Amino acid sequence: MPKMKSNSGAKKRFKLTGTGRVKRKQAFARHILTKKSQKTKRNLRQTTLVHEADEARAKRMISA
Repeated sequence: MPKMKSNSGAKKRFKLTGTGRVKRKQAFARHILTKKSQKTKRNLRQTTLVHEADEARAKRMISA
């Protein structure tokens, strides 16, 4: 049986934290930024965690 391949797109988008949670970047920060407030754009720069419901799927994709 050959080795499983990890998802290359997911490898670029997700990172594991020290405690094993999955970190991701925020969406809605790429274009059409003129109508968004400075506060919104500033908060979109920060990373956040993947929701618990999707965490197992994300881990499977990056560590297969």
